[in-house]
Order: sequence, then structure tokens, then C-alpha cells
Amino acid sequence: MNTGSRRQPGAAAAPPGAMRAAGARTPPDTAADSLLSGPGGQISDAEFEQLARWLYEASGIRLTPAKKALVCGRLGKRLAACGTGSYRAYLTLIQDPRHAAERQHAIDLLTTNETYFFREPRHFEWLESHVLASPPAGRALRIWSAACSSGEEVYTLAMLLAEHFGTRGAWELIGSDLSTRVLASAQAGVYTLERARGIPPALLRRYCLRGVGAQAGRLMIERSLRERAQFRQVNLTEALPDLGLFDVIFLRNVMIYFDVPTKRHVVGQLVRALRPGGHLFIGHSENLHGLCDSLQSVAPSIYRRSS
Repeated sequence: MNTGSRRQPGAAAAPPGAMRAAGARTPPDTAADSLLSGPGGQISDAEFEQLARWLYEASGIRLTPAKKALVCGRLGKRLAACGTGSYRAYLTLIQDPRHAAERQHAIDLLTTNETYFFREPRHFEWLESHVLASPPAGRALRIWSAACSSGEEVYTLAMLLAEHFGTRGAWELIGSDLSTRVLASAQAGVYTLERARGIPPALLRRYCLRGVGAQAGRLMIERSLRERAQFRQVNLTEALPDLGLFDVIFLRNVMIYFDVPTKRHVVGQLVRALRPGGHLFIGHSENLHGLCDSLQSVAPSIYRRSS
């Protein structure tokens, strides 16, 4: 989804091996006594509540009691690795400014990142027919994927922009996320062939390289697109860095993890980063009812800034 922000390199070197043309809810339960075991031991209801509160303050994401097994499964091994004997001690550690790296590690493990190429394809069809068909005159078209996860949404957009305007055309594309782990994956632009099933064959051949030898079963996004995509770490619940104004912002399937006050805060920040007349895309299971008066619905899960 979602501390500060810093610029990430635009592209990463190819991994070893050759490549060739490819052809978040309700507040946590406060009852304390039941225990749940994980690789690092047991977590009490009170410890879970503390961790849930910490994650909410760090990311805006609420963990329900039903997520106890997830917490144990993802953080249990970190207790052993850090030499902490309990989840309470681990929480104390990640709240210590001297352990910022472990804090980020915990955030990376607890945030859910699910995405794939050309997800919710009607959004991209609408984008092509209503935005890319009429680009702004005299300046670059700017698009922000505000919770880009491992980069599939960013490179989907890059392929469409390259198709309409060329790889050196007047467009700018930024992807951001809270998790440094998924941003590193997005920078590299390397995916399994299984994850590339949604890419149309013509675009797959034009913008992807297929791995051979040690890289068999994987593909890499072509360098001309990787070099155009900028990746930054951004926490949407905190004050945004100065990214400039955008014509299009994608924030899909993220606000389901936020409570209403957090949704209102995040949407307000995004609207201020959106040009008048610009468009905000959200997930099909989400809506902005009662969150912002300056956004008008123009299609299912697509909004236009009116002022």
C-alpha cells in the first residue's frame, strides 16, 4: 500500500542468465487471555492488540482478530532472528529508532500485496479511450500508481503509454508503495511467466524478454519501459512528498483495508495531487461515497476531479 519517501533507481540490472524476445475492517478485539502459537512462540490477545495498533499508526491498515494466524506466520521467525522472546519484546524493538530496518521489515511482512498485469481490464480500456486518446497539449501526461506493489500495474500502464506515444513520448509514470520489498521487485521488472498471463501476446512480444537457461520460466520488462518508470517509497497516510500534479492516479484495492477516517484523509491527499479534470481509479469493490465532494463518478470505480 503504503517512513518518508525516497527515490528508487529507475531500473535494475538483468539477473544472471540470458533473456530473449518473448513473443484492510474493524478494530481489534481487546479480550485478553487466548493464545495462538506461531514459529516464534505464542501471541496473546493483548500483544496482538498492541501490534495491530502499531500497524494502524504506521500504515493506516487495521488488523482484525481473525488475522492472528497471519501475524504469527509472518512475524514468528523474526522473533527468533532478532533474539526477542515474545511479541511484546519484538514490538518494543521495532518501535526503537535504532532498529528502523527491522521496523520496515515488519511492515513489509504484514502488508498484503496482490496484483497482476492488466488487472480489471475495463479500467485500461476506459483509460485508452478517454484519456490516452486526448492527451494534454504542450506537456507530458503524468500518471501515478499510488500502491504499485511489485510493479505489474506500473508496467501495464507503461505498455499502454508506449503504444500510444512511443517509449520516448511525452509521458511520466511513477509507482509508489509502502513496502520496500515489493518496490525492489518492481525496480527489477522480472516476473514468472505464470504472472504474465494477462499481457496481450502482441505486447508480450514487444515489451518483454523471455528468460532462457538459468532464467527459464521468467521474463523481464524491456529496458525502454523500465527506464521510464520511477519508483518511490510513499506512505499514503502521512504527508505526501512533492510529486507534482497528475492527470491520472490509480489507487485500487487498497482502501478496503482502511477505516473511514483514514480513507477520507488519503483521498483528500490524492485529490490535491490530481489536476482539475484529472481521474482517480479505485477498485471495483470500493467506493468514495461521502468521502470527497470534488470527485464526480464518471464510470464504475472511476472519478473525475471537478475543481
